[in-house]
Amino acid sequence: MPSPQHSTSALPPAGPLLTDHLRHWAEHRAQQRAFTYVEFPEPGSAGLHHTLGWQRLEARARAIAGRIASVAGPGDRAALLLPQGLDYAAAFLGCLYASVVAVPLFGLALPGHEGRLAAVLEDCEPACIVTDAPSGPAVVGFLAERRLPERPVVYADSGHADRQDNPVEVELPERPEPDDIAYLQYTSGSTRAPTGVVISHANVVANARQAIAAFGAEADRNTTVGWLPLFHDMGLVLSVAAPVVGGFPTVLMDPVAFLEEPGRWLRLLGAYRGTITAAPNFAYDYCVSRIDEEEIAELRLDRVKVLMNGSEPVRPGTVSRFTRTFEPAGLAPEALCPAYGLAEATVFVTTDSYETAPTVLSCDSTELAIGRLRPAAPAVADAPRLVSCGTPVGQELRIADPQTGAGVADGEVGEILLRGPNVGLCYWKRADLSAETFGSPGPDDAEDGAGWLRTGDLGAIYDEQLYVTGRLKDLIIVDGRNHYPQDIEETVQSAVAAVRRDRLAAFSVPRGEAESVVVVAEHRRDVAPTAQEAAAAVHSAATDVWARHGLSIAELVFLAPGLLPRTSSGKVARSAARARYLNGDYVAATAEVPR
Repeated sequence: MPSPQHSTSALPPAGPLLTDHLRHWAEHRAQQRAFTYVEFPEPGSAGLHHTLGWQRLEARARAIAGRIASVAGPGDRAALLLPQGLDYAAAFLGCLYASVVAVPLFGLALPGHEGRLAAVLEDCEPACIVTDAPSGPAVVGFLAERRLPERPVVYADSGHADRQDNPVEVELPERPEPDDIAYLQYTSGSTRAPTGVVISHANVVANARQAIAAFGAEADRNTTVGWLPLFHDMGLVLSVAAPVVGGFPTVLMDPVAFLEEPGRWLRLLGAYRGTITAAPNFAYDYCVSRIDEEEIAELRLDRVKVLMNGSEPVRPGTVSRFTRTFEPAGLAPEALCPAYGLAEATVFVTTDSYETAPTVLSCDSTELAIGRLRPAAPAVADAPRLVSCGTPVGQELRIADPQTGAGVADGEVGEILLRGPNVGLCYWKRADLSAETFGSPGPDDAEDGAGWLRTGDLGAIYDEQLYVTGRLKDLIIVDGRNHYPQDIEETVQSAVAAVRRDRLAAFSVPRGEAESVVVVAEHRRDVAPTAQEAAAAVHSAATDVWARHGLSIAELVFLAPGLLPRTSSGKVARSAARARYLNGDYVAATAEVPR
């Protein structure tokens, strides 16, 4: 598959570590803007900008490194429990300077994920906790409450008494090797318990370079703008690693600030030249629903270069709605770049080109159900549609039969396999799972059959583009036909106005010797369906699903807003929803459904 190539001559001839690049920019662009955090202290605030130049960023990182090195040695883990901001970025870089393995996590202010946080801390066995002064007492209390071992607390924030923008008197260890562990990226847990992906120093630099090449990012022409959490794989690479490697500035904001007022994100995108950003699919729909024409008229989206959509899945309706809504603000259709990635490959794998508008393929539903990607006849109005996720950059991608491992022809659906310098080393303390996932022999059409990553994702190559069809573990198989949960979910939320968009999960459950399909969905905050309304919704959803997919829905379960299980990065946790349903935690609406 051809990969887009862009010049990287602007990148420094530095060593292979992220800290090599940071040191380079601190020497050559000392006072130029590096990292900016925009704080929104109250509704209607225009934003308070806090900025570090490259020299100050490097000094702050080295200062934190000194404090970490005083309590942790090379190869030890340091858990980052910090709010979004400059201190988080500096603490992550400080871990790398100290040759300590960073574990990017979230602060205790993130509700509903305390159990996951405790499980990760138990698994990674940190030598210290890096946090800020306001969070310190709560962190100590959390460790005691969860009966976790007491650990030294290192403070990274500017408000702490011993905080200085220069290294403390602790000698830093020798620089790590490129293949040493840089950090553990814990997966979001959408299909299993949180598992740490081991990312080396070479992996993260390689993936940053791949992203820079894909988007043609240059130090003097582009700025990344992001609200994705820095404990999230895409947030960390796009907002920290890529800017440090490429030497271009980055602007951060808090995810909560985006949710409170999504226009803040779009205004920041228009405040800088050649902005590059990324967000999941729901964020684009959220902007459409929350930003009115008066606010759109004040936006400057002609300055946006890339709006990456790396969701699972990228919905074609979202792409068209967002483009249509914000075109009056100068948004170019080609700026929207559907992409594909995963933590096991550091994050970035493929993207559509920023020079052409997204490609949408209308598929023959009968062919898709038996695992083949074929275009639908022009007269078919309700054909399932898939959005191209483009081509890989600097890595190899193949499609293979998930059962046999044999390569499949273009247009055939199979498991996506990857190989490249960005693929992580293994899973932390999971030898069997690592061998199964990272040590695949690969498809028979590969020149060298070793070292392929099994992604667990299904997709196909069509016209030299990658189309992702879903997760292998989420695939619904009824009567020998494949059904993708996201397609059923889209049909249900289009048929039932009371359903919150992208707050639903479809899955199959055993009923005797057969499989039945169940959908659990949050209702909108402004409605509370009565039993009669819920029954009518079941009938509407089941009728449309039968008409479009030839599939019966056994039950539709309405949940109050916020009850559908989601991962810490905001993805719907279908496996967890299914487990709760089988445990009897949900009560279903009932109605006559077509057969």
